[in-house]
Amino acid sequence: MANIFTFENNNCNLTVKNIHCLNLDYTLDCGQSFRWEKNNVDHWCAVVNGKYAEISQEASDTITFYNCTKSEFNNFWTNYFDLNRDYDEILNCYKEDKYLSRAINEYYGIRILNQDSWEALCSFIISQNNNIPRIKSIIDRLCENYGDKLPNGTYSFPSAERLAKLSPEDLSPIRAGFRNKYIIDAARKVASGEVDLEAIKKLPLDKAEAELLKIKGVGPKVAQCALLYGCSKVDAFPIDVWVKRIISELYPSGLPKCACGTKGIAQQYLFHWRRNTNSI
Repeated sequence: MANIFTFENNNCNLTVKNIHCLNLDYTLDCGQSFRWEKNNVDHWCAVVNGKYAEISQEASDTITFYNCTKSEFNNFWTNYFDLNRDYDEILNCYKEDKYLSRAINEYYGIRILNQDSWEALCSFIISQNNNIPRIKSIIDRLCENYGDKLPNGTYSFPSAERLAKLSPEDLSPIRAGFRNKYIIDAARKVASGEVDLEAIKKLPLDKAEAELLKIKGVGPKVAQCALLYGCSKVDAFPIDVWVKRIISELYPSGLPKCACGTKGIAQQYLFHWRRNTNSI
């Protein structure tokens, strides 16, 4: 079902109605992004694309974007939340499979975010052998130490060019341990153009992965995460301990045919469902 949005302006805020298949709680808290947090009035807040953002969901199809114009919504947020992709059509296909159907019924509204490609790559380098609270803390310290301070006291994500001028030792304040040298290698390769993230978006999945594997410390899992969450490649399929468990328990012969072409979306539903359920 295509989104045909309707808009209401209230001072500087924009309320958008008729948004299909987007649940902010599930989407922003399912392990694909690490800067979104809820504030004391249950609004989701983050620095996105170098700007502070605040949004809330009033109904299943209604979201308010604070200090946002219709032009900003059309030019940025529709892509960020992948609103031009027909998720209902995709999820209806998934319902042919009993486990995917259960995941969708329990967590309908998860969408894959189209994040900044450098931020996604750097964030998932930090995620290696790590838990989500610690990942968020490291990223917060990275931004506070090397990002730009914004008017409300938050910080932007530092560019590859800025980090490329540093050494691994310079990153000691973020307390990322062995990951420091991988962050710097990634920054230098991206800043120099040796790894061209914009070009990677246009490559077939296998060739795109091969480009990311040039970076020290980037293996298949991190590469697939960067491609799924930062390069709009919805057939990327990151495999971590939870996905290994899902494959072993439910799909020893691989994901069902209904997930062909959109395995990354199927993975996100299965990952969030399996991580939050005690029995299958």
